[in-house]
Amino acid sequence: MKHWIERIADELNEMDVEKHVIASGTSISGSIHIGNSCDVFIANAIGKALRELGNDAETIWIADDHDPLRKVPFPLPESYDQYLGMPYSMIPCPEGCCKNFVEHFEKPLFKVLDAYGIEITPKSGFEMYKDGSYLESIRISLEKHNEIKAIFDQYRREPLADHWLPYNPICEKCGRVNTTEAYDFDGDIVKYRCECGHDGEMDIKSGNGKLTWRVEWAARWKIFGTTCEPFGKDHAAAGGSYDVSSVISEEIFDYPAPYPVPYEWITLDGEAMSKSHGVFFTPEQWLEIGPAESLNYYLFRSKPMKSKDFSPKMPWLDFMDTFDKVERVFYGEEEAPSEKEGRKFKSIYKNAQIKADAPLPFRPPFRFLVNAYQIVGEKDLEKIFGILKKNSQLTKSFKDKDFCDLTELELAQYEERVDNVIAWLDKYAPKFVKFQVQYDSIPKLPLPDDQIAFLKDLADLMEEKEFSSAEELHDAMYEVLESHGLKPQKAFQAIYKMILGQKQGPRAASFLLSLDKDFVVKRLRQEA
Repeated sequence: MKHWIERIADELNEMDVEKHVIASGTSISGSIHIGNSCDVFIANAIGKALRELGNDAETIWIADDHDPLRKVPFPLPESYDQYLGMPYSMIPCPEGCCKNFVEHFEKPLFKVLDAYGIEITPKSGFEMYKDGSYLESIRISLEKHNEIKAIFDQYRREPLADHWLPYNPICEKCGRVNTTEAYDFDGDIVKYRCECGHDGEMDIKSGNGKLTWRVEWAARWKIFGTTCEPFGKDHAAAGGSYDVSSVISEEIFDYPAPYPVPYEWITLDGEAMSKSHGVFFTPEQWLEIGPAESLNYYLFRSKPMKSKDFSPKMPWLDFMDTFDKVERVFYGEEEAPSEKEGRKFKSIYKNAQIKADAPLPFRPPFRFLVNAYQIVGEKDLEKIFGILKKNSQLTKSFKDKDFCDLTELELAQYEERVDNVIAWLDKYAPKFVKFQVQYDSIPKLPLPDDQIAFLKDLADLMEEKEFSSAEELHDAMYEVLESHGLKPQKAFQAIYKMILGQKQGPRAASFLLSLDKDFVVKRLRQEA
């Protein structure tokens, strides 16, 4: 079973080209999040797949940093509206920590590229205009402006003005680029007027201007020799950017449009991600709560145009359950539900892997660690390991190991996962998931006589018998509560009240087995 990334690579492999260039791009209008960085992740994966097939393949990333600021991104102050309309590259850093606005928002992405195994050649739109990379394309676009206008008009309800030119100078008076209109040119000199009232001239060699988007996109395909490019579904709409740019590329620049890979937007808890409204989740934030492979898995587990909603809150546990299972199946630690599912799991995980042929990582179940960490009450890796072992939460390659047997790499992976759990509990976990074992004192919560009697009998049972599994203890607990005529909810509430000081908690049997036996027995008897 071939993954969709591999199928794309197979099709690209059939092209008669010396080198594949997989392009990606991001508008630097604010924080780069898991939605608008899909370009990068998909392009990187396709590039890797092509190289595995023996192709010369390069993945590039173009920062669209010469575009105008249209909305003030979160969390910048409203005072930043003074820069609306100005190219991102010419806006100062909001915190004074970087050379400009662009570097400030690029840094978090660049910081985590290695962690995700992303190999890209970064490019800057601003620098391309300044160093003359676009110069020939601009000249061709001005000379063939009537042909370009005719292409645009095919996709427009209202035709463009007769004097329209596919180029926007940066106004030398107000510094804006989305308020100017070029209306004439003589060689490399473009005449323009701006909404601020300024009427001026600009030399295209200065770099103080830019091609209109759909022309610019087509131009850079030829400049870089692009053979494939992922992009958001907005560009893929009928008569949208890709359709128009494809015609311009072929008819104006004499270059075939690259293989398109459109993808669906990612929503965050049902909301569209928005840099201006602060609704987004970044690749850097992802690494706080999960391994790099898990983001790849999230992006690659379904076809790119399938809708995706992400939540770092309670649904995160379900997601990590699935990821952990797929990882275990890939490494042969667990049987897949079926042969077909097994092939599917292995195909997805192979493309999610950061390093091919990486050894089995030590990543105990995320969901269980949420409870184990809180039971211990501190980041004591050895104690947490003991709880994992006692509850049979170690896979077959690790079940016979002791904590001291873990390799340096396994220990690092284990600590990373515990840190992920701690971060998730701190930032995203709902209140009902959180608890704290009251080791120092008995919670002063009233219990009726039948619950007190149940707890005493449960204490006797746990003192007298050794339980080999949570399932065995669970069945025994039910016998005790039924003998007292208690409903399970009331019985378990009594346990939680006595140990946690609250009415709910983790699965009772596993919870009790994870605690020190003497402590449990004494606490259930209200002795300590």
